[in-house]
Amino acid sequence: MPEPEPGPWAAATSDGLTRDGDARRRVQRRTVGVLAAAQLLSGLGNGATLAIGSLLAVDFGGSTAWAGSVTTVLTLAAALVALPLSGFAAARGRRKALVAGLGIAALGSGSVVLATMTSSLVLLLAGAALLGVGTAVNLQSRFAAVDLADAAHRGRDLSLVVWSITVGAVAGPNLIKPGAALGAALGLPETAGPFVISVTGMAAAAVLLWTGLRPDPLLEARRISGETEEPAGSKRPRGDVLRAGIGAIRSSPGAGLAVSAVVSAHGIMVAVMSMTPLHLQQVTVGGVADGGGHVGTDSFALIGFVISLHIAGMYALSPLMGWLADRVGRRTVLAAGHVTLLGAVATAALGAASPASVTVALVLLGLGWSAATIAGSALLAEAVAPNHRVEAQGVGDAAMGLAGALGGGLSGIVMALIGFPGLAAVAGLISVAVLAVAAVGRRAYRS
Repeated sequence: MPEPEPGPWAAATSDGLTRDGDARRRVQRRTVGVLAAAQLLSGLGNGATLAIGSLLAVDFGGSTAWAGSVTTVLTLAAALVALPLSGFAAARGRRKALVAGLGIAALGSGSVVLATMTSSLVLLLAGAALLGVGTAVNLQSRFAAVDLADAAHRGRDLSLVVWSITVGAVAGPNLIKPGAALGAALGLPETAGPFVISVTGMAAAAVLLWTGLRPDPLLEARRISGETEEPAGSKRPRGDVLRAGIGAIRSSPGAGLAVSAVVSAHGIMVAVMSMTPLHLQQVTVGGVADGGGHVGTDSFALIGFVISLHIAGMYALSPLMGWLADRVGRRTVLAAGHVTLLGAVATAALGAASPASVTVALVLLGLGWSAATIAGSALLAEAVAPNHRVEAQGVGDAAMGLAGALGGGLSGIVMALIGFPGLAAVAGLISVAVLAVAAVGRRAYRS
């Protein structure tokens, strides 16, 4: 197996984290299990939002110009909250940070329920912003899975937590019809039902993390390694977290490559995925359903099924991606992810008129994202010094969210100008650039 990226802290970290031996491994297994179960429950909300958010925005806003607004707001909120959430985790531990974030996200689902009752675009976007905090929690959870992990199993443990979101995220879009029945039973609009389920799932996940994530993995890793903890209740200013994170990333070529690859993969994925529901609507029903500009529940369900396959591509094979990252190397799997993204956008561009081809492209898009994100996250976790690892992870997540927001925001404009095939082609150019940088960096790393 390829060795983790070397650094002056590597030996101390390895020696420290093996000091407690079996006890540490037992805590790590329980930590991964609790994080995985919480991801499963909390994944319901974002899956439904991705599937129908853009269509609700067009319906409430009265224009296709709003198509990318929900995805943009959600991903931008995830970016903005990443640094404060990381700073809170650094000061108080992962458990309190993750639980607080899920509580805010549950309020977001409640706001979307109110939006469907009032046809309010403002409430819909507010709910999307709060749900973005849930996205930041999901991202931070993957790093919580490697706080206590052995170096040889970082990819595996991280990928198991990422994989666990599969059930919730794939089920989310397909809860549209059952959710409609629930909404009707509660006297709510059909589209409110999935978000009622989302509130319940996020609340359950928060309770599970609060009761089960003991000891806190980050604080326990500090205790074992002898790293000095920050004073209880302290909170670093956002600027300090940002400076420390950027400094740690800039000091390590491996960390720079990891962040660049993960950020670009996320931007590509969000840009193409966020416009797919609208593109499929245009291809299959000509852009209007029910004769009055409203998309019917059956159309929602069809688009939800396609998005669920995409989300399955993102998460279902995560353990395989983690195993490969551990066995053949983070950089190799990272590059393979961007090659897969190239295949995805090529398929989308050449087969844009075929719903089947677009579906295949969306699955490949998810697989490429999965490989790049898991390998890149594992590389980042081991490429920076432990005393600034949480801050570097926060900077990476913030950049990832900003890339998603930029991709979601610009994708509608690009699609309006040059169509869905043109959007896919532009996304492909980004992967080409990343592969070129990775190739140059790999030669330098070997020399």
